[in-house]
Amino acid sequence: MHRPRLFPHSLRLKLVLSYLGVTLGAIVFLALAVGFAVQNYYADVQTRMLQGWATGYKNNLIYPVYRIEGTLDIRQIEGLFRADPIPVLLVLKSTEAPAPQLCTVPAGLDTNNCNNPQIQAALQKATQTQQDVKGSLNVDDQNGAGAIATRYLATPLIYNGKMIGVMFLLATPVKDPSSGFLSKDPSSGFLSEVNYTILLAGILMSCIVVAFSFILARRFTKPIEQLTDAAEHMKSGKYTQRVPEPASQDELGILALTFNEMADTIEADVNELHRHEQSRRELIANIAHDLATPLTAIQGFSEALADDVIVDPQQRLETVQRIGREVQRLRRLVADVQHMTSLEAGRIHMDFAPLDMHELVDETLVVIATECENKGITVSNEIDPTAPTVMADSDRVTQVLLNLLDNARRHTPEGGKLTVGAQPDGRFLRIWVSDTGVGIDTQDLPYIFERFYRADRSRTTATGGSGLGLAIVKAIITAHGGRIWAQSTPGQGTTITFTLPLAQQNSQSPANASKELTKTS
Repeated sequence: MHRPRLFPHSLRLKLVLSYLGVTLGAIVFLALAVGFAVQNYYADVQTRMLQGWATGYKNNLIYPVYRIEGTLDIRQIEGLFRADPIPVLLVLKSTEAPAPQLCTVPAGLDTNNCNNPQIQAALQKATQTQQDVKGSLNVDDQNGAGAIATRYLATPLIYNGKMIGVMFLLATPVKDPSSGFLSKDPSSGFLSEVNYTILLAGILMSCIVVAFSFILARRFTKPIEQLTDAAEHMKSGKYTQRVPEPASQDELGILALTFNEMADTIEADVNELHRHEQSRRELIANIAHDLATPLTAIQGFSEALADDVIVDPQQRLETVQRIGREVQRLRRLVADVQHMTSLEAGRIHMDFAPLDMHELVDETLVVIATECENKGITVSNEIDPTAPTVMADSDRVTQVLLNLLDNARRHTPEGGKLTVGAQPDGRFLRIWVSDTGVGIDTQDLPYIFERFYRADRSRTTATGGSGLGLAIVKAIITAHGGRIWAQSTPGQGTTITFTLPLAQQNSQSPANASKELTKTS
């Protein structure tokens, strides 16, 4: 069942809005930057224009008159300025005679600007510092348009190292082409055109960004939606769900690959849990079945004795003996189950020590030699006496050999052969027990080391043991840090191979080795 989503496209919407926000922010920043650049450009142009006018007035009007007259004659200079109208507001002040001043106002500006306190302050500062004073000033328009911002320049008049006066120039504001009136900012006309163009371009760019952002957002969010759907399916128990293989190896692609790998691991773990659960059920069923057979026999024999159904003393004795054998079979079955459980839980103490496998196999073969001779089976120890020793528990390894040799003997016909061999294999000694018996069917071979598994379905505990022998063998070998496997050809024989660690490769003490190796069970 899928979880309801209140905002199924919230991430996509956030991405679209973020793209749009970045675009609009870039447009606003561009407009501000262009406006700032235009204003600085106009201010620089006006300042350089004023410096050009000031140089022309000094060299062409003021200094020639001063050279002839010997003094700064404001009235004579004013006549020259009247004959040549100037495009700026000009204030001329002599240091010899502070008054009167020459103030020429171009058309469009109020004549009261000559008495502007800022103009008088700029003249005073240029006189004191004998350096150019630049800045921005608000002047009045004669048409009542209000204060108009424009640039000014106050420059001292220095002739042959002597300061003879000071001149103030104020740039005349230009008219705005869109309105025909004086602009409060000389750059505002051009700037308004630029801002209008940026606005149109911003609207068009925003539309394009929205369209592309939807496409890109869908590309980014689709893998996430697929991952979410797959996670929802897995939450409901569908562990086979996977996401499509990504076309790119970016972060989302790596996330999809990681999710699929995680799903594979979870599916494998779940299947393993199901397999263990099935094994547990089969174990309980097998134990119940193997317990039921001897218990049924014991019950029947006991009732026959109790009801005096068997009156002959000899038959009664045989019946009691049968009951005893069934009880022993039950005890062996219970002991095998306890032994198996202890091995798998790592509760069996292992007494690890260097062990000579050639010598141990000789001792083991003596135990089963009589039974093999009675059946006409030949046994041989083909382990090289100089084979390296292994680090193992001799009692447990003897149990492994006896179990494997007994199984081989029971499935080898008269005249057959049992062979035990060994060969070093890296850090381990590889040991095998082979026979020339009937072999194991291919479909049974992978399961022979499972608990209660019997390749011969007709065998029972009375004829084929408890079904735990090979499982116990595997648990013992695993506790030693080795592994075990089987190879068989029906009609030709079977070979069981297991490995044990070499003694010289193990630098741990037997006690520490026991603790570590038993953990692997």
